[in-house]
Amino acid sequence: MVHVLGSRMLLRPTDPERTRAFYGTTLGLAVYREFGTGPRRGTVYFLGGGFLEVSGQSDTPPAPGLELWLQVPDVRAAHEELAGGGATVLRPPRQEPWGLVEMWIADPDGVRICVVEVPADHPLRYRPGI
Repeated sequence: MVHVLGSRMLLRPTDPERTRAFYGTTLGLAVYREFGTGPRRGTVYFLGGGFLEVSGQSDTPPAPGLELWLQVPDVRAAHEELAGGGATVLRPPRQEPWGLVEMWIADPDGVRICVVEVPADHPLRYRPGI
């Protein structure tokens, strides 16, 4: 068994400064740490229980199947803030058949991000006997 002590998702954006502006300013993610210098420096953001590292640069956008899932306490308030801040909103918030309230945005390279609210009565929150 592999004993994993920590993890993070790595993004190699086509335009690192634009991507840092999106995650740091538009989304408002807090910085965990930074390393290196110049436009290819690394910035690691807190993602709730995980981390997102933006470092290096790529000639092509990340894999088309890559998506992020970010849980927030109020997805409608997040929608207002993100839309007002210039984020590309792919789909405004709506309650899904599985009970979550989801909206979809995209980062500057087109990485799809699900911003989700877990209602108080949803099974992800409510676990009898625990």
